[in-house]
Amino acid sequence: MRFNDGFWLLKSGVKPSFGLQVVQGLDGGDGYILQVATKPIRHRGDTLAGPVLSVRVHSPTEGVIGVKIEHFKHIDPTPNISLFPDDPAVQGVTLSKAETNWSVATGGLTAEIAQNPYTITFKSPTHTLTAAGYKHQAIYDVPYKWTLRSASNSSCLATDVSSNPHPEPPPETVRYIHSELNLSPGELIYGLGEQFGPFVKNGQSVSIWNQDGGTSSEQAYKCVPFYITNRNYGVFVNHPGEVEFEVGSEKVSRVGASVAGESLEYFVIYGPTPLEAKRYTRLTGRPALLPSWTFGLWLSTSFLTSYDEKTVSGFLEGMQTRNCPVRVFHLDCFWMKQYEWCSFTFDPDNFPDPKAYLSEIKKKYGVKICVWINPYISQLSPIFQEAVQKGYLIKRKDGTPWQWDLWQPGLGVVDITNPEARAWYEAKLDALVDLGVDTFKTDFGERIPHANVVFHDGSDPMRMHNTFSVIYNEMVFRLLERRLGKGEAVVFARSATAGGQRFPVHWGGDCESTFEAMAETLRGGLSLTTSGFAFASHDIGGFEASTSQYGHKGHPPPEIYHRWVAYGLFSSHSRLHGSMSYRVPWQYGEAAATYMAKFLNAKHRLMPYLYSLSLEGHTKGHPMQRAMFIEFLEDRTTHYLDRQYMLGPSLLVAPVFVPDGEESEYYLPAGRWTSFFNPSRTLTGPTWVKEVVPIDELPVWVRQGSILCLGPDNVGRPDYDYAKALEVRVFELGEGQVVRAEVPTGKLAAIAGTVEATLKDGELSVRLAGGEVELALVSYFAGGKVATASATQGRSEVSLKL
Repeated sequence: MRFNDGFWLLKSGVKPSFGLQVVQGLDGGDGYILQVATKPIRHRGDTLAGPVLSVRVHSPTEGVIGVKIEHFKHIDPTPNISLFPDDPAVQGVTLSKAETNWSVATGGLTAEIAQNPYTITFKSPTHTLTAAGYKHQAIYDVPYKWTLRSASNSSCLATDVSSNPHPEPPPETVRYIHSELNLSPGELIYGLGEQFGPFVKNGQSVSIWNQDGGTSSEQAYKCVPFYITNRNYGVFVNHPGEVEFEVGSEKVSRVGASVAGESLEYFVIYGPTPLEAKRYTRLTGRPALLPSWTFGLWLSTSFLTSYDEKTVSGFLEGMQTRNCPVRVFHLDCFWMKQYEWCSFTFDPDNFPDPKAYLSEIKKKYGVKICVWINPYISQLSPIFQEAVQKGYLIKRKDGTPWQWDLWQPGLGVVDITNPEARAWYEAKLDALVDLGVDTFKTDFGERIPHANVVFHDGSDPMRMHNTFSVIYNEMVFRLLERRLGKGEAVVFARSATAGGQRFPVHWGGDCESTFEAMAETLRGGLSLTTSGFAFASHDIGGFEASTSQYGHKGHPPPEIYHRWVAYGLFSSHSRLHGSMSYRVPWQYGEAAATYMAKFLNAKHRLMPYLYSLSLEGHTKGHPMQRAMFIEFLEDRTTHYLDRQYMLGPSLLVAPVFVPDGEESEYYLPAGRWTSFFNPSRTLTGPTWVKEVVPIDELPVWVRQGSILCLGPDNVGRPDYDYAKALEVRVFELGEGQVVRAEVPTGKLAAIAGTVEATLKDGELSVRLAGGEVELALVSYFAGGKVATASATQGRSEVSLKL
């Protein structure tokens, strides 16, 4: 929200009340409770009227300081973002008070509060991080006309005559509460959920308001009120509804956050490295532990294609014979009859005996089964009237179900705040699990009505709009945990907000089949993984391919498909999915299957490394796909890079976004880098690389000092015993350097053992430092040369004389 006309003037009719002076400070146990006057207090007479802001500065957990600003205090509305849902808070705060200032210190972070003028300065042990300076906190009364461009007011949910047929008269003014933090010279902002625009958010206005808008606009499916900076801190605004951020936009040297209402709380989260965002996931929840089979190849029927049992079997057979084994097969919307979404019933014309058929293909092709669902019920669905009669749908204020025709005829939305509605919906999914379904693509959940509707439990519709996505995905995820066991649940979700990272996986929504959209997808994924999410996926090949642009049946051009396959198989989760055309590789030439088999085999072999990264995501909140600055903060060039990424700490991946024959460009930070696919090639950074990348290749570079554990060649699946027949690859160690890698079993969070490599006096020693791991081969890569040694059965140590 922008309140100013330029820097000096306010917009016409805007009335501010700035926090100016602390008039009282009380010890609150974990911080201070301040009374902040909005006018100068010179004598007792100045205390006779407000507004007075109540500001609580406190530490909920180590390394985190919260600031809660309230005007009119009352019972907290619902829903709220759940804090510390998985790991408990870590206590440790030091308070100190002087005559005119207070301080709160925890985990290397200190907040210094000045009385007059009222300011809060946040410091690390070495420097000032940011500050809420003079007049940086305020309440504003804003004429309604200035709010019309907010995401909630301009949304189709508010303006469409079917969604909101009888709009209430607007208020004359809207009350906002607002806070700003300084932006230092050179400071850059990242995150705020899955945003598809520029990766660096400086200069942008970002609304935390989930919308179904594709990947090519300012709208986003997964809006998260958390950002991280390149100065080793993040900021989380603890508000589930619409939060409007002005990131160096309204005021170019400040980040402003505002909400309509009487209360705003934010947390400053400090860490000596960017990965200390794990403190954010301590606050809002860690990503769940995923089964290892989810990291294999997912194949979809695609959306508008025609398919039946014969089509599905043909796809799976073709993939298997081309060495592209599918691990999860996904049936998109038309597994149900048209117009009936959702009925939760297989279309009998195409699947006359779904239980027998699913059992057959699972046994024959070794696949898990995923089916598409959403939280909407078409009025043509055979279960719609039951939902209406039992009050299971979100209602208008007159008691009738909220309905519109966008997506499905007369659809209603399941009111998941109603326990009976949740049990009813879960029973439908239970029946599908009984048929052999293993997981669900939990699509949609963004267009949740907020205008003139009521929820069963009385939740504030403005706060439910974003939160719905978390409750919906949690409901499905917990059902799968209950049915299949802990560590076996996964959803394939599109919508999310803060806390949604707990219920993975999430994919990037509807993108076009272009190089531009492929880059949008990567930007969105990197923004998401800097917002507390450990995993990110996308539609390999792009979702929408224009028939007029590409000739026939909505196929993407083969070169885009090839490049996207390589990128997709070096993402945390890999799914082939489109709209009007199939995404099986032979549709793009038989060579496409050869390329895919190469990259899929590489991903399968890398599973000991990749699964260990997923365990870090679960226990620490670390993302698998990482923006470059997260690993190379001291290299200022990396702060702007958004067309490449680190896959964990060791692998640099640079997808190709240019037509065949054109030069691709990417950056290698300092150190020696070894090509993963062509290890005789090494480069020394920092350097920019310009090269024509062959259509069957992907630039993947291994960082100096890395140790990679690989499974057997052509293992054919992502889920196997990672501790058997292990190849250990070590890259460019320094004299005396010791590196270690934990080897997971692939079952839940169990660790089979630890492998340790040491270079000393020209000899590399690789040994088992604990546990039970079967070493098969040890390779050392340095200067474009490789030395190898086989491990005889039962040996726990292998040495290489270099």
